[in-house]
Amino acid sequence: MPNSVLWAVDLFGRVYTLSTAGQYWELCKDSQLEFKRVSATTQCCWGIACDNQVYVYVCASDVPIRRREEAYENQRWNPVGGFCEKLLLSDRWAWSDVSGLQHRPLDGVALPSPHWEWESDWYVDENFGGEPTEKGGWTYAIDFPATYTKEKKWNSCVRRRKWIRYRRYKSRDIWAKIPSKDDPKELPDPFSDLSVGGWEITEEPVGRLSVWAVSLQGKVWYREDVSHSNPEGSSWSLLDTPGEVVQISCGPHDLLWATLWEGQALVREGINRSNPKGSSWSIVEPPGSDNGIMHVSVGVSVVWAVTKDWKVWGVGCEDRAVYFRQGVTPSELSGKTWKAIVAARECDRSHSGSSSSLLSAGCFFGDEVRGSGESAPSDTDASSEVERPGPGQTLPAEPLDDSKNAMENSASGPGAGRTTEDTVEDACPAEGSREARPNTHPGPAPTPAELPWTNIDLKEPKKVPSHSAAGFPETTSLSSLGLFPLGLEEPYGVDDHPLWAWVSGGGCMVEACAVPRWFTVQAGLSSSVHMLSLSITPAQTAAWRKQIFQQLTERTKRELENFRHYEQAVEQSVWVKTGALQWWCDWKPHKWVDVRVALEQFTGHDGARDSILFIYYVVHEEKKYIHIFLNEVVALVPVLNETKHSFALYTPERTRQRWPVRLAAATEQDMNDWLALLSLSCCESRKVQGRPSPQAIWSITCKGDIFVSEPSPDLEAHEHPLPCDQMFWRQMGGHLRMVEANSRGVVWGIGYDHTAWVYTGGYGGGCFQGLASSTSNIYMQSDVKCVHIYENQRWNPVTGYTSRGLPTDRYMWSDASGLQECTKAGTKPPSLQWAWVSDWFVDFSVPGGTDQEGWQYASDFPASYHGSKTMKDFVRRRCWARKCKLVTSGPWLEVPPIALRDVSIIPESPGAEGSGHSIALWAVSDKGDVLCRLGVSELNPAGSSWLHVGTDQPFTSISIGACYQVWAVARDGSTFYRGSVYPSQPAGDCWYHIPSPPRQRLKQVSVGQTSVYALDENGNLWYRQGITPSYPQGSSWEHVSNNVCRVSVGPLDQVWVIADKVQGSHSLSRGTVCHRTGVQPHEPKGHGWDYGIGGGWDHISVRANATRAPRSSSQEQEPSAPPEAHGPVCC
Repeated sequence: MPNSVLWAVDLFGRVYTLSTAGQYWELCKDSQLEFKRVSATTQCCWGIACDNQVYVYVCASDVPIRRREEAYENQRWNPVGGFCEKLLLSDRWAWSDVSGLQHRPLDGVALPSPHWEWESDWYVDENFGGEPTEKGGWTYAIDFPATYTKEKKWNSCVRRRKWIRYRRYKSRDIWAKIPSKDDPKELPDPFSDLSVGGWEITEEPVGRLSVWAVSLQGKVWYREDVSHSNPEGSSWSLLDTPGEVVQISCGPHDLLWATLWEGQALVREGINRSNPKGSSWSIVEPPGSDNGIMHVSVGVSVVWAVTKDWKVWGVGCEDRAVYFRQGVTPSELSGKTWKAIVAARECDRSHSGSSSSLLSAGCFFGDEVRGSGESAPSDTDASSEVERPGPGQTLPAEPLDDSKNAMENSASGPGAGRTTEDTVEDACPAEGSREARPNTHPGPAPTPAELPWTNIDLKEPKKVPSHSAAGFPETTSLSSLGLFPLGLEEPYGVDDHPLWAWVSGGGCMVEACAVPRWFTVQAGLSSSVHMLSLSITPAQTAAWRKQIFQQLTERTKRELENFRHYEQAVEQSVWVKTGALQWWCDWKPHKWVDVRVALEQFTGHDGARDSILFIYYVVHEEKKYIHIFLNEVVALVPVLNETKHSFALYTPERTRQRWPVRLAAATEQDMNDWLALLSLSCCESRKVQGRPSPQAIWSITCKGDIFVSEPSPDLEAHEHPLPCDQMFWRQMGGHLRMVEANSRGVVWGIGYDHTAWVYTGGYGGGCFQGLASSTSNIYMQSDVKCVHIYENQRWNPVTGYTSRGLPTDRYMWSDASGLQECTKAGTKPPSLQWAWVSDWFVDFSVPGGTDQEGWQYASDFPASYHGSKTMKDFVRRRCWARKCKLVTSGPWLEVPPIALRDVSIIPESPGAEGSGHSIALWAVSDKGDVLCRLGVSELNPAGSSWLHVGTDQPFTSISIGACYQVWAVARDGSTFYRGSVYPSQPAGDCWYHIPSPPRQRLKQVSVGQTSVYALDENGNLWYRQGITPSYPQGSSWEHVSNNVCRVSVGPLDQVWVIADKVQGSHSLSRGTVCHRTGVQPHEPKGHGWDYGIGGGWDHISVRANATRAPRSSSQEQEPSAPPEAHGPVCC
């Protein structure tokens, strides 16, 4: 998970940030303003300055914030002059919006505030429904309004074209003042409190925020249209309240609470996707009649409150330190103990002799402040430092504040993926799960006013002097020089710690398994040793280990040389492992039967190892067995489901049959042990060890498991290629959705949650430990994906839409096909390795669109679904989704902070010298932005920064060829080619719109050295004809095959795909690796398919395999052909 920050304000109004990967408070870059309140999210921070004005601080990113403005030019045909701007009186404006009702001339479109700037001038959009229009971008119709087409017909009496212009948000990494209207009557009162949340409202689009504020007169205001693409919003809306409000708190979901002057609490009800402002208020009485509520703070499903008897506090009343509530779990919402955040300021790092400057906050790392009756800290409070933070799920957390000085108390709710303002985060491994939350019952849920209060009754934290911290000496006289700007006085002494007035954790995400280095320090070390340990980097540690390992290896070789002339005492050794498993029998009726298995491994006199797996079973009281030579096994694949810990063994014969040997263990640990042992034995039999070669072929199964195969030189031979069902696949640790490789060893992957990962060079991880895994370059990895089910209903003339269907209908709760019944209560995570992290919610992002409640309508089951109801629609369905999370380990490191949808690395041409320049890498973000990665090389595979490439619409797929040909597919299925891409100009200059195949919408493209292949939504594979160096866009599309799910074109123009359905001799498999045979320079499309491993495969990448087949003697004797006839064309 990427680094995030905790925001805080000191008593002097200065804003500081504390990174989860750091140990020092850093002063905000724009420190010219003094603030009273801040409320943070992951991407921005809102604040109220001392001038009572509202400001927003948007963090800088490689992806700009762009907003498109549109205007339509309308014309009508005139018998005299043809099409002109002279319209009828009943027509729309000559320049209008898309509806034609609003006058919108080009010179009348202005920037909304000084924080925006124009990116370019107005230009015509020549894309219409994924197809390029004629020159000029005109679309024609019979009349206004009507259905427009790009072809001009004899009855086309009107036409229009769309003009577009982009504006860019420029005020980043500075405090930008929120603009107000010029009318003084419409200006809101000065604000006293502010809260930002709502980014995870159920069924909410990504990037939308809810900004709530309270004025000095006790009124509640809501900021309209705040989103990622519009960070400052549009206007303030006043909401009526039953009393005067003094403070407000908004959670990441739909919780909004406020405090009244009388000590009561207000709860906003009716907040949802279509109504983010809610509908009504409910009054909640305080916990006691004598002590009213002073402050509330909400999380996901919990509310904390500070009453006038000082029961709960956040910022300490005496030492003014920031405290963290630890031990908050779904079963114990009140937590366990308070821990002080004692990180020093950034300026303390520059003090000479500042080894003890870490103690300048008044207490030392590892000290804890406990309330009465609290238990000892857990193991997660250990003093060891985390070398590199691994990904994990966090709890929503909110910081705390002093009850006397606008205290912000702690609130925490289980299961959110990030923190909320005013919540306390917890980093225990089990606390990121929401599995313990009860499911929604059909009966009405209790209102907030009916829920009881829980009295925490915590004692005030004890102030711990710095000189008592593990024997550390007092801080000596240190220089006051720091990183503060000139002219800015340092208000604190050298030995003083900042006095905090406000803290906000909405933008702070704490790892579930890794505690930030804010609380602990290695006890027993002197300050100089501790500071020295901080300077040792993981790279230096790895180099030191490698040096020791190399010296030990050399010493072992020298010692063994003296015994080379002795004969071996034992020429052959045998080792056997037995166990009890279950086997999916080969004959009907197919079922699981109990078997005994034995793995016999023997070592020959030459040191070669081989193994045999015996499976003993009983049929009709007769003992039988089958055996499998592990040197014939081509793949060991985990087959995880809801109930079984099973795995499959593939041999070439069983691959052709589509019927592997399936075994199941009683526990997950048993399955992992057998899987690791069998995989290690297979690798030893084939003498495959260590990390994959740079030329390796990577693939991923539908379960997210990663497999790699070392390509044989005969794999791409023209005459007698190696059958791909004989390729040996071994599993790598980790979990991904897609992977992309390069022959220089650079490998990137993308998870189901769109997180980008880069390969570290190790091997193993996950269930592969010990000898089957490398000792370094293995890191924690997590992934999150959604499980979908459908609610189906049929229209009844009496009751309307109901869950009672016809006898021939599908299940009323089913999967997408309707053939399998799936209910909320009966649906489980994909396997036992996954855990639920959310409740069921309606998915509004399904293809075809939905109405406000998420329903899709159709005439009957199954049919084409649409989002609006018509008279002919008799059935409807609604998609429900629930998130689940998997935590594993593997040789992968996260590439923050941008989430990706697709990635492509340039395939190196055979024999090309690529060390002189960086490796070209292009990607598409989850929002559809096209990005180019800079600084990618063998030594730095993660690269350094992103370069944004502008587009007119969101993209979904991208691919770069060996000659820097960049092709992409937009969300509407249209195809684009990027011109003038060179190593010196990595982003190119412009996009060229390429017509798609007739009546097809493309979804993926892959580019090799000269070949371009594309895949449409119906599973058809297309080849681009006519590509030449002078005309790299090509001329037309030619159909190659159907039944394709994924395509990958390598640097030799070899074509590999994932086929949807492949019939074997015993069974039908879905998701099979297939190789296109007969691909040659004079026949780039090939002539047939060779079927490999499957089913259950989702993705393959052969873009790293530049291994050419050896030339036969007959080929060497043939006269060399001209390069233009047989040699590949180099663009």
